[in-house]
Amino acid sequence: MTNGVKIDTKVKAPKRRKIASLDKRKARAGWFFVLPFLIGFVLVYLPIVFDSFWLAFNEMTIVAGGGYELEFVGFKNFIYAFTEDPSFGQTLVSGLGQLAFEVPAILLFALFMAVLLNQKMAGRAAFRAIFFLPVVLSTGIMETIEAQNILGTSMEGGGIDDGSGASASEGIVSALDIEMLFANMKVGQELVTYVVGLVNGIYGIVNRSGVQMLIFLAGLQSISPAIYEACKIDGATGWETFWKITFPMISPMILVNAVYTIIDAFTTESNSVMAYIQKVQSGPNGDVISTAMSWIYFLIVVAILGAVAGIMSMFVFYQRKD
Repeated sequence: MTNGVKIDTKVKAPKRRKIASLDKRKARAGWFFVLPFLIGFVLVYLPIVFDSFWLAFNEMTIVAGGGYELEFVGFKNFIYAFTEDPSFGQTLVSGLGQLAFEVPAILLFALFMAVLLNQKMAGRAAFRAIFFLPVVLSTGIMETIEAQNILGTSMEGGGIDDGSGASASEGIVSALDIEMLFANMKVGQELVTYVVGLVNGIYGIVNRSGVQMLIFLAGLQSISPAIYEACKIDGATGWETFWKITFPMISPMILVNAVYTIIDAFTTESNSVMAYIQKVQSGPNGDVISTAMSWIYFLIVVAILGAVAGIMSMFVFYQRKD
């Protein structure tokens, strides 16, 4: 204190600039990369979705000279889809049944091939490319051919005519005698139908398993070799190693592939429900009715995805990095 004046001798330390952590900076960079999608989603996609949703609750009247008028009718189009159009409900049920058949088959085949292609062997890269080739070919003109089911009819149905009077696919199924084999084992007819369907539909299963196979391969290669070495030291068999180590470690990829496969199966051009909705659209007052059917279909897909993701998430194992 000098001359009655109190002097503060404490020196204030300069404020340190807060430096964001590496995770926060990565998160900000992620938002920067998805920004173009967000802008397009808000400015382009959302208005289209809103117009589609509003159209499902209206009746459309074409105005002479061009244009149309909408009249709000509430849930009339949705009620029509379920009560006055019996084919829609039947097609929807058959489509869901086809989904229950395709998704497990595609996941099992993709996982099986990923485990095989992850082994050390000569020409492994070539085999991986071969199994992914159908994904590349399913674009452009090949997608149009597949949508018309030209190749599928040849390989799954009648087969290629070789002049012998019997198709190639029928010969394979007959030679294996799948139905007789399962009949002698006294199993249910449902299992017989499922296995025969797998054999006859192998073309479609292989054609739609490429992406899932690559995702499984990425998951398998992310597992540390030290874990497998520890299992060998402890005397674990290959079967035990797969179910105790490999399967839990790739369970997140199983969830991702299940969601991807469900969406792919629901939106493919060969889907019976999608084809029926397009057929209804070309009929009288088809725009509003098909829009209502599309929203019903969309909500069912979302519900199935939510149920599958919720159930499978209970069994997914996430490895801790710390």
